[in-house]
Amino acid sequence: MPDSFSTIVGTLRSAGCVFAEDEARLLTAAARTPGELTAMIGRRAAGLPLEHVIGWAEFRGLRMAVGPGVFVPRRRTEFLIEQAIGLVPPRAVVVDLCCGSGALGAALADARPGIELHAADIDPAAVRCALRNMPAGGRVYEGDLFDPLPTSLRGRVAVLLANVPYVPTGEVGLLPPEAREHEARVALDGGADGLEVLRRVTAEAPAWLAPGGHLLFEASRRQIPDAVEIVARDGLAPRVVTSEEWDACVVIGTQGPSRPGATGAAGS
Repeated sequence: MPDSFSTIVGTLRSAGCVFAEDEARLLTAAARTPGELTAMIGRRAAGLPLEHVIGWAEFRGLRMAVGPGVFVPRRRTEFLIEQAIGLVPPRAVVVDLCCGSGALGAALADARPGIELHAADIDPAAVRCALRNMPAGGRVYEGDLFDPLPTSLRGRVAVLLANVPYVPTGEVGLLPPEAREHEARVALDGGADGLEVLRRVTAEAPAWLAPGGHLLFEASRRQIPDAVEIVARDGLAPRVVTSEEWDACVVIGTQGPSRPGATGAAGS
């Protein structure tokens, strides 16, 4: 390797970057000038997430734009998308709630072209990134959970992706510095037990889901019993899918085949 590359690797390794060589390659490829490379190395060595430094994160083989303060999509969440792929009928209405960069909805649209995709987030910075990542025809809204969504979607959503924050408030300080210092608190903090935002989602989800529609979200292993109880209490049939390989736990809540007051269909 060139000396300059070795120097970059050494700088990153000294800063605690475990995958220093891989990161050095990405930084070198992303920089347009030597001066920009030096600045990027400095930001990374100072603790900024690599994805914020280079401006994108890889998610399910796609490059997703991410900016300062925006939640970086986790690779384990690809497992959630794998579950969703098999649940999406042709031309289905899909909502990506708490969408962050919009990575989940965009990845699902890539795997299932033709869906009608809507995404929403309360964080303006996240919404700006989601707009950049949204496939043609998709819509992004800014607001709290379901509030900004068009009411015409009620009773028509076939798949509701809800990547809600689920870190208990008292444990946010235990997260790696890259997350707790450089990602929006609203994308991490799930309240006292980590499930407060989830409760708000499940309370409203049945009114938005189509008959037979599905809500999908992640939780930690210790939260699964409580999460399942929450989903069932609000009228959805829960099941849990786990993966040791991805270190992921996904809860799927399914709407019954009919619902009082339901209108429309899963497809558009």
